[in-house]
Amino acid sequence: MKVHFIAIGGSAMHNLAIALYKKGVVVSGSDDEIFDPSRSRLLHYGLLPDTTGWEPDRIHPGLDAVIVGMHAKADNPELRKAETMGLEIFSYPEFLYRQSADKTRVVIGGSHGKTTITSMILHVLKHHRINTDYMVGAQLDGFEVMVKLSDDAPFMVMEGDEYPSSPTDPRPKFHLYNPSIGLISGIAWDHINVFKTFDQYLDQFKKFIDCIEDHGMLIYNAEDPEVKKLCERSTGKNLQLLPYSMPRYKIENGVSYVVHPGMETIPVKLFGQHNMLNLEAARLVCNQLGVSDEMFFHAVKHFSGASRRMEILFDDDGCMVIRDFAHAPSKVSATVRAVKDQFPEKKLIACLELHTYSSLSREYLSHYRKSLDAADHAVVFFSPHALSLKRLPPLSPESVAEAFDKNELRVITDPLLLESAIFEMMQENCCLLMMSSGSFGGLDTEKLIDQIQSHANRR
Repeated sequence: MKVHFIAIGGSAMHNLAIALYKKGVVVSGSDDEIFDPSRSRLLHYGLLPDTTGWEPDRIHPGLDAVIVGMHAKADNPELRKAETMGLEIFSYPEFLYRQSADKTRVVIGGSHGKTTITSMILHVLKHHRINTDYMVGAQLDGFEVMVKLSDDAPFMVMEGDEYPSSPTDPRPKFHLYNPSIGLISGIAWDHINVFKTFDQYLDQFKKFIDCIEDHGMLIYNAEDPEVKKLCERSTGKNLQLLPYSMPRYKIENGVSYVVHPGMETIPVKLFGQHNMLNLEAARLVCNQLGVSDEMFFHAVKHFSGASRRMEILFDDDGCMVIRDFAHAPSKVSATVRAVKDQFPEKKLIACLELHTYSSLSREYLSHYRKSLDAADHAVVFFSPHALSLKRLPPLSPESVAEAFDKNELRVITDPLLLESAIFEMMQENCCLLMMSSGSFGGLDTEKLIDQIQSHANRR
């Protein structure tokens, strides 16, 4: 089989390319820019294109499939030639469905928590050597790639997001997987550049439920009012509904313990109410795949999380640094509250970057009101350059501060000033929480951690 990737450098695309290569497929690709880690990983497997740019000559009758990524445009010259030649063209999710059509497909959807839930499920299944194909949106310890495809695995576990499938297909990715088991972790309006109103956003989850196979299963967070209302009103297809809610747990000396009926108290490395809900969701999915509660907790107590999800970068007992992917208001609020509840004796410095289209939009900023209130000190960073790239009007620091409505909030637009502000606020017995889906304007986080560690060692 020969497959060509248009926009092979994307995070998801390059992982799929590597997965197919490891399966024995002949893979080629193109892109107009490829950055690390995609570049290094493609080079390692001999899949890095010899030149950058779009070259129609790469499209030929010998190709069995062409997969097009979101980075490409609808008028991409390679895509146009593939269309003219009548080749089979797939979006990323279409191809994943084609590869898993005969498997039990588990799709984890929701505005937040889906990466952690998917990662936790995969960790448990791998621990018990249960053969599973998968697609997850973050790098996991013990997993070489974020996508695995095989001919013999009975299950396919996929993180399903709401973003469009390809430049020519506006359908959300999770509408194309037709799950046997679907899960919704929470609904909070996001991606306002795609979904202009909350009702339009909510409708995507209604359609996701409609995509679940007849007589399939819908697992849902009954503590989220929007999710509960949506799922319990779903009709047709004779779906089995399986709600979940907060498990019993306690916090002792900075460690969370799950109190599960009929079992001893189980220490877990995750923390925060939202992660306890994620854990319960993963447990129910694993139950459906033949994993008992005893097996689940035996494995999950070793799970430390996905990359950039509540990731502890540094901890010397007096000073901690935690990195998280939080960017939407509900995620920010939940993350800040979770860290403060877990380490109440530490001064919490919450540092948030506004990076996504939604977060940098004036009409959306008010949704962040009070989201940083649990922090002792708070900083919001945004880059004027990011605004110009997204073709959004300028923001003033004053308007951002007003939107968050947090006493003594500092709003910073220069990464060097941000670094100085962080060191100014750092003190003994404190926790620095850095939340972003970006890079804080190019701030060298590793260097910052080294400097904090050196400072801590000198105390």
